[in-house]
Amino acid sequence: MTTYKSEFLNIMEERGFIHQGSNLEGLDAKLMEGVQSAYIGYDPTGESLHVGHLYTIMMLYWFQQCGHKPISLMGGGTALIPDPTLKDKTRPLLTPEAIASNIESIKQVFAQFLTYGDGKTDAVMVNNYDWLKELDYIGFLRDIGMHFTVNRMLTFESVKMRLERELPMTFIEFNYMILQGYDFLELYRRYGTVLQMGGSDQWGNIINGVELGRKKDSAELFALTAPLLTTASGAKMGKTEGGAVWLNEAMFSSYDYYQYWRNVEDADVIRLLKVFTTLPMDEINKLSKLEGADINEAKKILAFEATKLCRGEQAAKDAQDTAQKTFEQGSVGDDLPSIVTSANALAEGFPVIKALNETGLVASNGEAKRLIKQGGIKVNDEKVEHEDMLLTSTHLQAEGYIKLSSGKKKHALLKIAG
Repeated sequence: MTTYKSEFLNIMEERGFIHQGSNLEGLDAKLMEGVQSAYIGYDPTGESLHVGHLYTIMMLYWFQQCGHKPISLMGGGTALIPDPTLKDKTRPLLTPEAIASNIESIKQVFAQFLTYGDGKTDAVMVNNYDWLKELDYIGFLRDIGMHFTVNRMLTFESVKMRLERELPMTFIEFNYMILQGYDFLELYRRYGTVLQMGGSDQWGNIINGVELGRKKDSAELFALTAPLLTTASGAKMGKTEGGAVWLNEAMFSSYDYYQYWRNVEDADVIRLLKVFTTLPMDEINKLSKLEGADINEAKKILAFEATKLCRGEQAAKDAQDTAQKTFEQGSVGDDLPSIVTSANALAEGFPVIKALNETGLVASNGEAKRLIKQGGIKVNDEKVEHEDMLLTSTHLQAEGYIKLSSGKKKHALLKIAG
């Protein structure tokens, strides 16, 4: 393991955040000169970021903890045009109103990880729309566009993939990487920002900014990327059967968030403790010695610490309490996902498949039917035998709920209004 002079790079190295760096020796020396500024860009194309984004948010978190100034850049300008992603299709265009609404929603998450304010090391959130909207197109082409060669742009994986598959790539997407490189130059001029960080898939775009800064302002800028976030089995991190693991509480409950971390693969636990918690490394190293069933204790710590960081300590305690009651004590906790229906609806018979869908235990009627046939659905811990089963008042427990289960790890409640 490489040892650096700066605290930040040592933490990045020790916790497994470093994949590539443009000049790590130079960056190390720069960080030792005093407070520096670094940024990561996020396109507000949805109401919430997900666990995949959390990987880089933690880089900003540690940057601030080490006495530097982090910048969370909202791509309010670049989100107006699609980026050339590795997907086959062009990303849909969003309206300015939708983007502004997404930014307001996303802000809630960053406040959990970063301290914002006017201080020397306080974080700031900026929107690249503020400078991109002022650009003169002809002037931008002459001043900035001349420093980007089509030859180099064609070597980017996102571009090569589209061309190799003979898929359309619009001119507006081709401009995206120029605008992203310009962001780095603009932040250097406004805040003295010398470092851009991101995921490994952003390496080419970040290097564009590094080179643009050198050509335009003779600036010494740096790039640092984290490895692609995958599970030990090779799956993309941050996905469940029901979709993405969203960071916003309104889109993904704290209980489900806790359970996501609680149910990770055994082989991933220590790596995820390093990346997604702030536990000291000596504690993580002790947990790495656990074997067999004892690894579950490390998973519980991971789930609690990760939930505490993103949702707050009380939410983590509530989720932990619910999980303990549900899985260890055989009862149910207050934080289980639930839906409410009327006594009349239950008297008429509430379709079990409808209940499974509305509680989020399944993603579709087809999945519900398949799981019932496989014996994976239970009502009050009793196996459901028929897909046309109706839930009635006879299924109500003394506490006033009906417990629904999908497999051994997913549970929800059907309650009566009032």
